[in-house]
Amino acid sequence: MKKNRKKRKNKGFTKKQLEKLVLAIFKENPLKQFNYKQVSKILKIKELGVKILLNEIMISLSKSGFLVEAKRGCFKLVQTSHKSIGIVNTCTNSGIYIDVENIKEEIFIPNEYSFFSLKNDIVEVLIFPKKRGKLQGEVLKVIERKKDTFVGLLENVNGFGFLITDSSVPFDIFIPKSELNPLVIGKKVLIKVTKWDLSQKNPVGKIIKVIGNPNDHNTEIHSILYQYNLNPEFPKYVEKEAEKIPLKIPNSEINKRVDFRGIPTFTIDPADAKDYDDALSVKKLKNGNWEVGIHIADVSYYVKENSIIDVEASKRSTSIYLVDRVVPMLPEILSNDICSLKSGLDRLCYSVIIEINENSEILSHQIKKSIIHSNKRFTYQEAQDIIDNKKGLFLEELLILNKISKNLRKKRFMNGSINFDRQEVKFILDKNNNPVDVFFKKTIDTNHLIEEFMLTANKIVSKEVGFIKKGEKQKTFIYRIHDKPDEDKINSLYNIIKKFGYSINKSNSKNLSTSLNNLLKDVKGKPEGNMIETLTIRSMSKAIYSTENIGHYGLNFKYYSHFTSPIRRYPDLIIHRLLDKYLKGEPSVLKKEIEDICKYVSEREKQSTMAERDSIKFMQTKFLKNKIGDVFNGIISGVTEWGFYVELNKNKCEGLVKINSLNGDYFFYDKKSYSIVGRNKKISFQLGDDIKVKIKNVDLNKKQIDLELY
Repeated sequence: MKKNRKKRKNKGFTKKQLEKLVLAIFKENPLKQFNYKQVSKILKIKELGVKILLNEIMISLSKSGFLVEAKRGCFKLVQTSHKSIGIVNTCTNSGIYIDVENIKEEIFIPNEYSFFSLKNDIVEVLIFPKKRGKLQGEVLKVIERKKDTFVGLLENVNGFGFLITDSSVPFDIFIPKSELNPLVIGKKVLIKVTKWDLSQKNPVGKIIKVIGNPNDHNTEIHSILYQYNLNPEFPKYVEKEAEKIPLKIPNSEINKRVDFRGIPTFTIDPADAKDYDDALSVKKLKNGNWEVGIHIADVSYYVKENSIIDVEASKRSTSIYLVDRVVPMLPEILSNDICSLKSGLDRLCYSVIIEINENSEILSHQIKKSIIHSNKRFTYQEAQDIIDNKKGLFLEELLILNKISKNLRKKRFMNGSINFDRQEVKFILDKNNNPVDVFFKKTIDTNHLIEEFMLTANKIVSKEVGFIKKGEKQKTFIYRIHDKPDEDKINSLYNIIKKFGYSINKSNSKNLSTSLNNLLKDVKGKPEGNMIETLTIRSMSKAIYSTENIGHYGLNFKYYSHFTSPIRRYPDLIIHRLLDKYLKGEPSVLKKEIEDICKYVSEREKQSTMAERDSIKFMQTKFLKNKIGDVFNGIISGVTEWGFYVELNKNKCEGLVKINSLNGDYFFYDKKSYSIVGRNKKISFQLGDDIKVKIKNVDLNKKQIDLELY
């Protein structure tokens, strides 16, 4: 248990409680002076011993910089303290760190003054003068809580329930007896906080779902999803609604569309994919050029605006790709069947049709509703084998697409696109979904082939709406935007890579993107490669959805949107609907309505990404749980005040060496050098250092791997 839950026997104030009460009096009266007698009177304290303690507390607060002794025995609040609005960016065991606009330094708030604030909460904070070189403060109130549901293990303590959360929060959650079912003690549950009682040590909650037994595979995967407000199952009424959708396409609809059913058409997807969003058709034109059809599943035909299925899809916003399963945005009858561009079946599409020559110059384009008939479903490897062996079905079409895509890719990087091509870790699972091995997914030419044509379609669609011709008004649209990197983060990256002998040119955006590409190329295959790729990605701004088009820095596209995956991304579905309206000449939709969607889906995308990462961490802990005591070589991949993270070279699993496990010196975190340093012997553990470690402990509940030096 994290807290001592025994009730205090004495009913008097503790020193910590008195300190809080004293500070509260001064904050409520920031211009007034008080001595200990006046404070005693306000607090209705008569005991002489407590009055003396009050005086000692006020002297201590003045030494700490919270109060100032205005005249002998009289104190007032330090005038430099001020209120600000901030966002919690980090939670630790000791407290939280808050970002406040116009203040470069983070504000540290000890847990006892945090009002149970958590990451991303918006808070009003009182900022005090620097203490030991660190800005500190106190949360006055939580303006907006971003999270009120938690997943964890339900424990019984003296007849009361406490949720020990899966997430790293510095408190447990109290479950009153009236909300407690003895049958669920010891199980994983989802609870909702009903009361953030600041006078108590713990928030109060109620159980809203029993997930299952701890360490059961499905329970743990579902726990990850519920932790991020992601539901692993569709409501029955949504699935029933999906089952009503007719499979047969009416002739009246076919007659409205461009018919590609006689043109060679195929899909290229991962071997385990079931939701085929996109297909390509290829036809040689009489003038020697090529017509390439980029066909995207027309989900908008089946999922009508504000329908039962649409409302559910908007809540989910995205499909979630976990290690062992996909949690789809749409019911499986739609995502894996009716909308999926399966071979041998007629399917409705929204298509971008381009005329392109062998030099990969796009000469013209059309955007049309269509009907297709996919002749073949290729995996990436099957299509690659045909290209490499120069033998097989649709050889000519695959060869020309491969040639064009390579030219498009080369031009894109020459124009300033950044090549983030990370090594992806995959697990081999047994029949019980236990990881038995780890391998690194190889990216091959056919991956790039599909990527380039999807990027082309997304860019064309975005420009079709975003580019304003003379006399036209801007129409509301959803753009996928990516801002320029933060200067401080790029400087930090520069300082880290210097120690490995690398450099980047920060003089302007063009030089930066070119030098980042060179850096990513140079580190590929090196021991530090994965870490530097990760740090480079972290130095970038996050791509989001917005109605305000600022372009996409990473791709170096002036116009970019997401159009090509409406089965698994809600913004793409909205874009299909908007595009349909605008191509018919209908007026622009309200901007606020679409901007609200952008903010929501951007947030859901973050949550699904975190769930995906947690599922990988869970599999990593399962993979290493029988390897306690084994020794691995690794590289320090992250440094914090509580220790440093090590990425194991052999399997890319990541674990933590806690700072309090380091012996032989007093170690502290040096933020400037990204290192843990010994105060006396100056031994340091720096980001990027090679290191040998031993697996000390594996915690499946916390998805945490503890390491120790070897």
